[in-house]
Amino acid sequence: MVQFRPIKLLNHYLQSLVESKLWVKVLTGMFLGIGFGVLLGPDVGLISQDKVELITSWTALPGNVFLRLVQMIMIPLVVSSIIQGIAGGDNAEQLKTVGARIGIYFLVTTAVAIAIGVLIALVVKPGNFASMVTDDVGAQTSAMVADQLASERSLPSRITNLLPSNPLQAILGGEMLSIVIFSIVIGIALTNIRQEAANPLVGVLFATQEVCMTVIKWAMKIAPFAVFGLISQIIARVGFGALLSLGVYVLTVIVGLLILLALYLIILKFFAGMAPRMFLRETKDLLLLAFSVASSAAVMPMSMKTLEERLDVEPSISRFIIPIGATVNMNGTALYQAVATIFIAQVYGIELTTAHILLIVTTTVAASIGTPSSPGAGIVILGTVLSGVGIPLEGIAMIIGVDSFLGMCRAAVNVAGDMTASVLFDRVAKRNGAKSVTLP
Repeated sequence: MVQFRPIKLLNHYLQSLVESKLWVKVLTGMFLGIGFGVLLGPDVGLISQDKVELITSWTALPGNVFLRLVQMIMIPLVVSSIIQGIAGGDNAEQLKTVGARIGIYFLVTTAVAIAIGVLIALVVKPGNFASMVTDDVGAQTSAMVADQLASERSLPSRITNLLPSNPLQAILGGEMLSIVIFSIVIGIALTNIRQEAANPLVGVLFATQEVCMTVIKWAMKIAPFAVFGLISQIIARVGFGALLSLGVYVLTVIVGLLILLALYLIILKFFAGMAPRMFLRETKDLLLLAFSVASSAAVMPMSMKTLEERLDVEPSISRFIIPIGATVNMNGTALYQAVATIFIAQVYGIELTTAHILLIVTTTVAASIGTPSSPGAGIVILGTVLSGVGIPLEGIAMIIGVDSFLGMCRAAVNVAGDMTASVLFDRVAKRNGAKSVTLP
């Protein structure tokens, strides 16, 4: 098979951004955006609402461009990375064994993350501290979610259609889980044909990956302006006072994410033999960058570089697990969805029985798998969970204002989860002589 060139050739763009302290610039943009939004918002009322809409529509332009750029290259980056991870690996037998078990691992850790979210939300009861908040942004989001849910297929049909009959249609529809499955099938097929026939396609995929990295470089350069514009637009619409009323909810989600991160460190310590301090030290820049851009897909190449150069993970493991994890292993998002669902139910005064709790867990597991790893996608997927347990979609209006910040937090935790899975499977494979991978 075509061998991968050094991964640093794909990552010098992102690395230069880390060295220039992009995350500091993004945080600066966020705080400036908050201040600018407060000045324009209803709490101060310096100018009319019509003029506010006009101003924020222009200040949010870099943010909208940033989101479109990330969404534009997400699918080709995921497809090329997964297929290369399978077809370009040196140990195909090991990779097949990992693939047979990584799905179970992702499923179990997703369920655990949701359980953490449910428990902390039931203990803290953040909905008892918030008042009802409605705004045009929430109404528009609710309408968008409702339209999406109206077109959802039945569960048996959705399971059947995970294997796309028309890959192009799946790509156009953004059906990420179907795209991942298609990529895995193509990657496995490439390992079962002659090397001479497979090499040209693997080379094209590598070129595709480099093109995607160039686009990501462009997107990252406007990230601080993007955060400034998007944050200021939201605060100018709903007001800073409305966001403060959601403080307990925000803290509940953050505490849950910290507990999930602690769980990852425990897994690394006791099952992978890696010191938590070392893991955090070597992944600090990566996690800060993921927080800055609120997308695990945008930092995939840097995730692979960090694993291979700093954490001594085999390329065949990192380049297979990271692209799949960026789509399937969305544990931070799943935890957030569980907390948000219970929070909205509490605000509406809906009593949740044990049956409701179990339904929230199962629905959130199903909804979080395949959640697009681009900024803002989690709020749309949340509508699936709310609908599944009979909670009004209008409740999304209460949390839309703080979703951007929480999206940054959960993206960092999602990346930490992908890194943990890669290190775990690599260490276990090495302990087993790279012949098989069995979870401890």
